[in-house]
Amino acid sequence: QVQLVESGGGSVQAGGSLNLSCVVSGYTYPSNCMGWIRQVPGKEREGVAAIDSDGTTDYVDSVKGRFAISRDKAKNTLYLRMNDLKPEDTAIYYCAAPRARTSLCTAAFSTRYNYRGQGTQVTVSS
Repeated sequence: QVQLVESGGGSVQAGGSLNLSCVVSGYTYPSNCMGWIRQVPGKEREGVAAIDSDGTTDYVDSVKGRFAISRDKAKNTLYLRMNDLKPEDTAIYYCAAPRARTSLCTAAFSTRYNYRGQGTQVTVSS
């Protein structure tokens, strides 16, 4: 059974930082493309960042230069470092993984990945 467990969310003021983590277990393709998505209740999911097996990364324009996705394959853990947070970054953040190997490793496409965790809330106040 595939499990993705996020942690690290919280409440910060604008300009602050948070580090999100996602521990993955039971996943057949641990080096596969993975991503972070976010969702505000009542709005569509948005792909935030993705990282491919070779370390290639992709970000939605609104977070470029502020967020960094990374992974520790030995620990089966995905990370999202978020700096200079803005109120518009407020959302529930989920890590996501596709059901099969994929070359479609972009932030936008990560919203279609089959596996997601339970999410972690990020709240940024002005």
